[in-house]
This record gives sequence, structure tokens and C-alpha cells, in this order.
Amino acid sequence: MKIIYGTSNKAKIAQVEEYLEYKGINMELISLADIGFNEEIEENGTTFEENSMIKAKAIQKYCKKNNIEYPILTDDAGLCVDALNGEPGVYSARYAGDHAPQIVAITKVLDKMKAVPDEKRTAKFVCVLTLVMLNGETKVVRGETHGKIVRTPGPLGKLTYSPIFIPDGFNKTMNELTEEEIGTTHREKALNELLKLLKEEKYLD
Repeated sequence: MKIIYGTSNKAKIAQVEEYLEYKGINMELISLADIGFNEEIEENGTTFEENSMIKAKAIQKYCKKNNIEYPILTDDAGLCVDALNGEPGVYSARYAGDHAPQIVAITKVLDKMKAVPDEKRTAKFVCVLTLVMLNGETKVVRGETHGKIVRTPGPLGKLTYSPIFIPDGFNKTMNELTEEEIGTTHREKALNELLKLLKEEKYLD
């Protein structure tokens, strides 16, 4: 099964392909670069679901125009902090301005939470996946990883906000945990839900 994955990020594609292979799923992901898609998509939705769908529809329109016929998979993800009314949320990637350095983005979150007590520093990483089939049928799934926000960042790297996020059940930030310790990420949880749907409807063996 071949699917267009709505990104040109090779590392992201490789990560998802590796997980699919681990799950025994024979699925080839086609990047936006592979189909020549380089349009700027305005993600102006107010939810992860809306933004994921906006991306899917923009790619679908391009594919129809260029006679490209594959299912389309898109995602939107970010960090939601309860004490900040769900911020950064859908604005996670540009919370501190477009292309802001990681330390600037996480410092903005921590500065806003200086007065928040430890017991109210709960947060979650969210990933929403949208799959548009060739017949127009659409499937939307969500995966979440719950935890809390620290007061002092851990080592930088990985996801933008992972240096300030401790997943439930651990006492180290996400950046300090190995993949084996983290287990199933929010993106992988969403993928699991999607694969479950595809198997139930006989799209996959």
C-alpha cells in the first residue's frame, strides 16, 4: 500500500516507516517532495483536527490537478498545557515566532508558568492523523502522551518542548529518556488507532 505522507521531512518519514515495519505493516510513504508539492499551506485551524484536515485538502487538490492517485496522510501535533488553557496547542511550532530557536520557545512556556504550583503543571503532547482515501472517505485519529511541565529545562533536542516535559510515570524529561523507556509516543498511538481502523475495514491484512 502506497500513501502520500504530508511532509518533506525525511527524518520524520523514516521514523514512521521504521515504526510501520516494526508493526509488520507493508506501507510505502511518498513524501511531498516526491510528488513535487512545495506550496505553503496556511494552517489557520483552531484544533489539531482542523489543521490536519486543511493540509489533507490542500494536498488532495494538488493531486487531483496533477493526476496523482494515492491516499493522503497528514498530521498536526503539539503541546497542550492545562494551566495555559491548552497553549501552545495548535500554535506550538510558531508559539515564540516562526523558526524561533528551541530555547526561546520553551523559555516562553516556562516564563508563563512561573507562578503555577507543581500539582497544576499538567500537560500533554497530542498528535492527530487524517487519512483521505481515494474514494474520499476520511479517517481522523488522535494519540496523546500525558505528563507535566518542569521548572528547569533538561537537555535540548528531539521535539521542541520535550526538554520541559516529564511523561507520567517518570522523573526525567522526555529528552533524557530512551526510546525503549518512552515506549509508544503520541504519534505512534495515533498510528496504532489508524492501523486498527484500516485492518477492521480490510484495507490492511
